Amino acid sequence: MRKKIVAGNWKMNCDLGEMQELLTGIKNQLKNIPDTVSLMVAPAYTNLYAAFETLKETPVEVVAQNMHQEKNGAFTGEISAAMLKGIGVQTVILGHSERRSIFNENNQLLKEKVQTALDNNMQVIFCIGEELESREENKQFNVVKQQLEEALFTLPEKAWQNIILAYEPVWAIGTGKTASPEQAQEMHAFIREQIAEKYNSEIADAVSILYGGSVKPANAKEIFSQTDVDGGLVGGAALKADSFVEIALAFQN
Repeated sequence: MRKKIVAGNWKMNCDLGEMQELLTGIKNQLKNIPDTVSLMVAPAYTNLYAAFETLKETPVEVVAQNMHQEKNGAFTGEISAAMLKGIGVQTVILGHSERRSIFNENNQLLKEKVQTALDNNMQVIFCIGEELESREENKQFNVVKQQLEEALFTLPEKAWQNIILAYEPVWAIGTGKTASPEQAQEMHAFIREQIAEKYNSEIADAVSILYGGSVKPANAKEIFSQTDVDGGLVGGAALKADSFVEIALAFQN
């Protein structure tokens, strides 16, 4: 059975005090969350270790929002896989739409980052998804297929044990728009089909695919009820403990 995951991507939000307040709010409600749901939070680099220390006696995993592809060197401002692992971080988000659009990260660069993470025995939450123009031109499947092929489809089968996918319809991030549950299911099923064609159905069926596009308490239950949706990569709604926990509770019957 695939893991059910709710991951909060905090982006460039929360100073140390705000983070501690948020984490306290989440910790106080953990008893309500089913054991079948895995929670993750992704604070800014400056707060990763403090978050790890705060959550180390809980099942909540602290993950990084990004990392550099090189082992070390003269890369001012960047963070390596070894640095992340050194403070207890075992999972990293790669390929987020904002990294692609604002920082010009392309599929080739992301392929290198994924390989570096895997070489360091890290788990990867890999983001894929189309922008509004591609959706309006009915090219969303071509875009997602290309992202998979160029960044991930050279990986050996065993590497997929450490891959989580997150489908982000870019037009639904921070816009208040949300893909309909049917649109989310359609794309998630397509992604699974592509993996099955490239590898096999066993790998395709085992990969958790999260939906990441303005997930909030009001829509989480309907989105998560779709056959191929295994959870959410949550943005703004993850910045409030009550709404983040309520999203996680959407998996309850």
